[in-house]
Parts: sequence; structure tokens; C-alpha cells
Amino acid sequence: SRLRLAEERARGENVSLKRREVQRQRFDNIIGDSAAMKAVFAQLEKVVDTRATVCVEGETGTGKELIASAVHYKSNRKDKMFVAQNCAALPENLLESELFGHKRGAFTSADADKKGLFEIADGGTLFLDEMGEMPMSLQAKLLRVLQEGTIRPVGATSEKQVDVRIICATNRDLNVEVEKGRFRQDLFYRLMVFPIRLPPLRERGGDIPMLAKHFLTRYADEYRVDSPGFTPEALDALANYPWPGNIRELENEIQRLVIQADPGCWL
Repeated sequence: SRLRLAEERARGENVSLKRREVQRQRFDNIIGDSAAMKAVFAQLEKVVDTRATVCVEGETGTGKELIASAVHYKSNRKDKMFVAQNCAALPENLLESELFGHKRGAFTSADADKKGLFEIADGGTLFLDEMGEMPMSLQAKLLRVLQEGTIRPVGATSEKQVDVRIICATNRDLNVEVEKGRFRQDLFYRLMVFPIRLPPLRERGGDIPMLAKHFLTRYADEYRVDSPGFTPEALDALANYPWPGNIRELENEIQRLVIQADPGCWL
């Protein structure tokens, strides 16, 4: 019986180790081992399998869409669509049609019915980037989707039921936007069910060597450049720079270095 007890304990420990390993790997497409990123991962683990609306706050270039897609692909919605739309990329009328769809004849160029992103993402996740740029009239329509789970395509007379999880992102302080009357307070409270602040790169300096090596591997493969890696001086310089453009700026810098590198040379 002592042997059986030992076997059960070993099995239990093995299951526990496997569970921890699975948990650690759940966000393996996001690189970061700093305390700031571990705190983000801990938050993501808690919210990933809920229906809660997530708002990812952070500076430009911090990787907000990567966080949004990680939440989707690690959730029970992963077999459905993950759809992204930048709210600042389109004028108001086109953005409305893009999100909610339209009926044929709804406007001059509407020569056929078109499904909106909410319908395409039904059962899945819709990521709305630069949420602070959404016009007030569309904010009201988004609020209705969050409250009632229904959309009305442009030119339609009836509504459609949709089951879409919203993840939004903003580099603006939506609290300030509400105070200035540029963002609906009722929508603000709906979106802020589970805010996640993504730290800027300067607050996670320990992750810079890991990120730099990741981008070096990617672009060395892409451009077929043979480089043994970074010199200690180069890594120090990368770690001590404040990176106002965050991860995007770091990625672009490494790409530029790889393009300029002589074959076989250290960067």
C-alpha cells in the first residue's frame, strides 16, 4: 500500500507539473519573462474563458492585437473567427458598413448585400483597435450590441442576433475622453469590465534581449543572413534605449540591422 501511495503521489505531482507546464505555454506566442508581463499573463489566464469584454490599454507598438488574438485562440471560442478592425482606419459611413454590414441599395455603391464583421465573427471574437477613435453615433450602435446581442445592417428593417466577444484596444485614456464628451460614459463602463494595461517596453527592460533575439532569428531566416547574434555592447545599447515606439520600433531596428549586416558578422 505504501508503494501504491507513492505511485499516486508521483502521478499527482506529474499531473500538477503538466498542468503548470500547459499554463506556462498558454501564451507562448507572446515573448516576455519580466514581472510586468507575468502580471499580464496572470490576468489573461483569469479572463480567457469568460464572456467578459476585455479592454487592452497601452501605448502604440506594445502589441495589443497580439494580446487580443492570444485571448481568442486560448479561449473556448478558438474554433470560430477572430476578426480585427481598426476604428481609425475608415470614415464613419464605411466603418458602420464594415462592422454591421449593409443591404443591397442601402447607399449608392451598395450593389449587393454584405455581411458585417459582427456577423462574420459570430461565435468568435471581434477585436476593435483604436476604440477611442470610434464616432459617437457608432458608439451608440456598439452599445446596443453589447447590451442586447443584436445588430442591424445599414438599410435593414430587422435585427440579427449575434454572439460575439468584444476585445478592444486604445492608446488614449478613455476616462479623459468621457470627461471631454468625446466618448459615451455608458459604453465606457461596458468596455471596462476587464481592463488590461500592457506595459511599454521601457518598463520591461529585461525582456529586450529575448525580443531582440526573436526578431534576429525571424529576419535572419527571411533575408537568409547568417549572423551569430549580438555583441554584449549591442545588447546593452538595446536594453538602455527608452524605445518610444515600443516593440514595433525594436522590431524595425533589428530588421534594419539584419539587412545591413555583413555575412557571418556579429550585430
